[in-house]
Amino acid sequence: MVRWFWQRRETGRKLQLRTRGDLGDGLRVAFEQLAPDVDTFLGQAAYLQLGFFETLSELIASTPELAQKEALSRAAGAALRKHEELVALIRERGDDPTELMLPFREPLDAFRRATHGVRPQETLLSVHITAGMLDDFYLALSASYGDTGRRVARALRADDDREAIVDILGAAIASDPEWESLLAMWGRRLVGDTLLIARGALRPARLDAADERKVEPVFTELMAAHSRRMDAMGLAA
Repeated sequence: MVRWFWQRRETGRKLQLRTRGDLGDGLRVAFEQLAPDVDTFLGQAAYLQLGFFETLSELIASTPELAQKEALSRAAGAALRKHEELVALIRERGDDPTELMLPFREPLDAFRRATHGVRPQETLLSVHITAGMLDDFYLALSASYGDTGRRVARALRADDDREAIVDILGAAIASDPEWESLLAMWGRRLVGDTLLIARGALRPARLDAADERKVEPVFTELMAAHSRRMDAMGLAA
């Protein structure tokens, strides 16, 4: 039976983190063989950014403090700009953005519901963690699509303005230490759902052992970056 990489016992091997979205040549070639077609890549990436914008907009509406509303609006605006840049690229290629995004509406909306917390702070952490992991994942994929991929990478590398989320969560933890353990536990719960979304973007639908070995370093680096984000907030990954 094939075991997923997170089920394997620790071997002591450590991978050095690269610049965001930068894969070694050998890893890039292996990853290209499992990358989806470009329409799937663009449709999923564009709809994900729209979903992040929608979630942040909902949080703005439910946040009473004006300063926090303004800060979150910047993060929402950044997600919307990424979405708009991807939509513009799809149109330049002669495709209909709605048609490319529509197949992913149901599964990605389900993902958003699954990662929506009971409390606003949990949902804020969801956006910060899931958007960070999936931006990194689509940056890794972008190397498979030539000039189109390079344009996607430029869009995804733009400032995400999510520092306000870290500040708001930090203030919550400072006001009540119980938030630290609650948010740490919630952050760990987010990982599985997020990795499933990333895994579902690849082909084929079922990976054999050889394919898993190709993608394992990518997912290992996603987890390393996730740990950095959690550590920056003082949360255990």
